[in-house]
Amino acid sequence: MGTDIRFREATEKDLDAIVAMLADDVLGSKRERYEHPLPTSYIKAFEAITADPNIELIVACDGQEVIGVQQITFTPYLTHQGGWRATIEGVRTSTSVRGKGVGTKLIKWAIQRAEERGCHLVQLTTDKNRPDALRFYERLGFKATHEGLKLKL
Repeated sequence: MGTDIRFREATEKDLDAIVAMLADDVLGSKRERYEHPLPTSYIKAFEAITADPNIELIVACDGQEVIGVQQITFTPYLTHQGGWRATIEGVRTSTSVRGKGVGTKLIKWAIQRAEERGCHLVQLTTDKNRPDALRFYERLGFKATHEGLKLKL
């Protein structure tokens, strides 16, 4: 891995690498379908994401290789006097660079981007079955201040 990691918006050419990273862990392997060709659901989701000016799908690159990904959604709220929030989701790094600081750089980049967009808060969730991820986010200053709930449809 080089020392100069670049961040940019993902292109459709990056989808294969992105889905591979999403599927490359215990939880992701149960819910993602990394196959060739990729299921059209990924392409449709990518098109919806890139069409929305309040969603950014960001990849981290080492040269031409995609080594990390995250999605940032910017949402206006009436609470906090009409403030904006950034939600970070789908953070993954390539197996080859795990533990080498790429995840930290991704999150710090997202925080800076949220500040640029005028957000007053950055939020994220992590699965309770990912205790290492929880510790990682806490080391970066995130605090578990709320209890998150989900309803599968």
